Amino acid sequence: MLTRVQTEFTNATTNTRPAGALSLCFTLAYVKTAAVRFFVVLAIALVSPHSFGQSRPPSKPASNFATLSAQANAARDTDRLDDALTLYRKALALRPNWAEGWWSLGTIAYDRNSYSDASRAFQRVITLAPANGTAYVMLGLSEFELGHDALALKHLQKGMALGLDKDPDLRRVALLDEGILLQRAGRFQSARDVLGQMCLQGMQNKDVEYVLGMTSLRQANKTVPPAGSEDEQVTSGVGHAACLASQKKFEDARLFFNELVNRYPKYPAIHYAFGVLLTEASDLSAAVAEFKEELKNNPADVVSRLQIAATLYKTDSTAGLPFAEEAVKLSPHQPFAHYLLGMLLLDIDNYQQSIPELEIAQKAFPRETRIYLALGTAYSRAGRKQDSARARATFQRLKQEAEKSKTREEKSMQGSNGSISVGDLSPPPQ
Repeated sequence: MLTRVQTEFTNATTNTRPAGALSLCFTLAYVKTAAVRFFVVLAIALVSPHSFGQSRPPSKPASNFATLSAQANAARDTDRLDDALTLYRKALALRPNWAEGWWSLGTIAYDRNSYSDASRAFQRVITLAPANGTAYVMLGLSEFELGHDALALKHLQKGMALGLDKDPDLRRVALLDEGILLQRAGRFQSARDVLGQMCLQGMQNKDVEYVLGMTSLRQANKTVPPAGSEDEQVTSGVGHAACLASQKKFEDARLFFNELVNRYPKYPAIHYAFGVLLTEASDLSAAVAEFKEELKNNPADVVSRLQIAATLYKTDSTAGLPFAEEAVKLSPHQPFAHYLLGMLLLDIDNYQQSIPELEIAQKAFPRETRIYLALGTAYSRAGRKQDSARARATFQRLKQEAEKSKTREEKSMQGSNGSISVGDLSPPPQ
């Protein structure tokens, strides 16, 4: 039974998708042809007392519960899902703390596109088994389908941090949903990290590349243009090149991107995306040239200015300084612009002017360790020994806390545009 089900799932997910079928909401539709089989397999394969911990003692006679639960599992295993639902509900009425029962109820509801019911069931599972990462992921997948983006992202990331079942298909779906949610939220660097890892691990397909293209072009929308349109061709092409870059195939990526920018030189953010790729390939002079081309197309672009300033930091901070200053003028409420301006000023030893810029960034990002390290240096140079000591002590404390937690969110910081991570920069030495 399990072999047949797993084979059906593999066959279904490898079918070629028809032209024009691409959709950002594809993630679960991508596996819908096999979802009933797949998640029943999960219910059979993953549920065990070890997975969920010991359930609490029954509130009714154990014999009634034992009979109903056995009948529910048998109905599930033979695909009599209507009977299984009825029997699980009866068993759960007798033993509401039966985590395995809620899990099976949730997977059946999910398979039937009853995402509200699935979400409620998986909520019960994580309450009863708070260390079960797969249950958090299933809750996140359900919330994704319901359009509860913030909750879905939170629970997907929590589940993956706790650890997933080793099924590669579930991991692929979870990672892609996470990438989509980060892209929608405008957290482009984090989205690139997730989707780039999928490319690196051989998980890419046209849908992964399309979302990666939207991320690279700093597009936070959910809509998908008509197949064959200029928007679709550019976005898919940019995503393909970015995927090649994630696989360290920089020469292939560069050649592909050269063709794109020559064909679509005025497309919004295309030079920016090429500049980021060239930065990853360590061709910094070419990257700066592309960011400047983007500014010709979009003179008000703040993020390209920040990328130029970040690229020139430490190699030619004096040349990078005007771009950071312009970014602050254009977007005074962008805290990363103040951070970067402060870092550049500190690097050219203008520590007095760097301090207020870094303090603005510190208020916006109170847990970012690098800001405190830079402030400690600036305060020290300004003779403010007590302030320097406090900044360095905070740096050490936050660093230790981050090392303990080791979550993706605590390791990185993004500006409101989400295009440059503070991890791209290093504070100057004393």
